[in-house]
Amino acid sequence: MAQLERPTTAPKALLTAGIGVRCWQKAGSQIIEATLLKAIIFDIDGTLIESMDIDSKLYFSSVTSVLGPVDFRKNLSDYDNVTDSGIISHLADDNKIHLAPSAIHSIQTLFVAGLVEHIQAAGPFPAIHGAIQTIDRLSRSTDYCIAIATGGWRKSALLKLESSGFDLDGIPLVTCDESPLRTEIMSIALAKLGSSFESVTYFGDADWDRRACQALGWNFVPVGPDLGGIESYHGYDF
Repeated sequence: MAQLERPTTAPKALLTAGIGVRCWQKAGSQIIEATLLKAIIFDIDGTLIESMDIDSKLYFSSVTSVLGPVDFRKNLSDYDNVTDSGIISHLADDNKIHLAPSAIHSIQTLFVAGLVEHIQAAGPFPAIHGAIQTIDRLSRSTDYCIAIATGGWRKSALLKLESSGFDLDGIPLVTCDESPLRTEIMSIALAKLGSSFESVTYFGDADWDRRACQALGWNFVPVGPDLGGIESYHGYDF
């Protein structure tokens, strides 16, 4: 089992053990105010659902359909901001393209349409083993606050998660619509849960997730084979 990766320095947002934070979570059909101690935030692609390969393929196809032939960097990790909006900005700079808002909207529209077509043809993206049950259990817990922070766009994130069977009611979802910077996306997600926690842990599948956690001083749990992470949430000890 993958080990929890702890920051070398404690983030300023943490509180000492025994002091709680106000957080609203779902309990059955009611929204309750509870005193919780730990924040857990999840990425989406490769972390909650098995979608990374198709997602990347459709994304870059949508980009070239709108912008025409452009030069891409060799690896996703070569981009400073590995988010849907951040990569487009880098592409514009690398290729000396003036990127109008209408072009970004067209790329997003094509991308979402491609996801819809894929889901209709192949079915929903498979959830990582135990992910749906874990999100449901943690969202009802009185010990945790949970949120989702992704580098994808909101429309595509909702489409993928809801079609795969995730119940997102009452769970904050922050995307690159709010910021192209992954650390800012993650920080906004945490702010939606409260201001201070005993601990903050992020689940992600890529090295840029790990680097963002190191920058923020958060705990990090790798998911999937690329980082030697967990491949099932069943039995994971939160």
